Amino acid sequence: MSGILFGPAGNSESFYAQGHKTTLETPKWLTEQGAGRFEGGLDLFEYSFGQGYRMNMASAEELGKEFARFGIEISIHAPYFINFANPDPEMYEKSLGYIRTGIRFMRAFGAKRFTFHAGSCGKETRENALALMTERFKEFMPTFESELDEGMFLNPETMGKQMQIGTWKEIIDLCTISKKLMPTFDFGHINALTQGTLKSKEDYQRIFDYCFEKLGEERTKNAHIHFSKIQYGEKGEIRHLTFDDMLYGPEFEPLCDCLIENNMNCHIICESNGTMAEDSSTMKEIYLKKCGKI
Repeated sequence: MSGILFGPAGNSESFYAQGHKTTLETPKWLTEQGAGRFEGGLDLFEYSFGQGYRMNMASAEELGKEFARFGIEISIHAPYFINFANPDPEMYEKSLGYIRTGIRFMRAFGAKRFTFHAGSCGKETRENALALMTERFKEFMPTFESELDEGMFLNPETMGKQMQIGTWKEIIDLCTISKKLMPTFDFGHINALTQGTLKSKEDYQRIFDYCFEKLGEERTKNAHIHFSKIQYGEKGEIRHLTFDDMLYGPEFEPLCDCLIENNMNCHIICESNGTMAEDSSTMKEIYLKKCGKI
């Protein structure tokens, strides 16, 4: 297998505690993570535009070049405002605009993956909200297919709250609409939404089996993954935790075993609360040991 790549979503608290000021310093810093445990550092970084596109294209190009210089792949997380289940035509157009702008930033960064939250039910029934979202995906994806370069994907994400559209089956089914759609499996979200059901290798395998069936080998083996431990309640996700949490999970080892057995080449982004790079390093170390590479 060519290998799974690991990296953080954003900068860890330790990055700033060590005196670093700007994400231009991140690529070199990421190559130094895992020192004494494995060689080469981390491989990925996800830049979040969650609160909006607060960067110009020239800065994005500069940042992209710096990540490329250190051999680190960069992905993008879209603004949280996207909602393709909102029946308001004006809000639909705004959501399309966030995707269009995101594709421009992908090109500027040299990124290949654009994760986004597809939408929420609002006042609609889940059935109606999902039906409207599916109809809209079928409407807009032919246009975006022509705008996406070779190897670029839009990545709808599995969600962690009951009112959000994004169970793992819903996301996989949405991705059948276009070959330019690839799932982002957020396993912390899935675990929170299902009240802690991700415990064994077989629990993960069930999800991947459905993905293999619906999307085929290439998109399943190269899927985008978010991983963190997440506190949850009756309605799902409450807050992200660190790997030090021993109560909520999920644990990485069963997923790692599943990925290795399926010869996967996924990108795994860690979204721990403040310890994203450290917990990414822990996952990479576990993976390399299980593969016999360290």
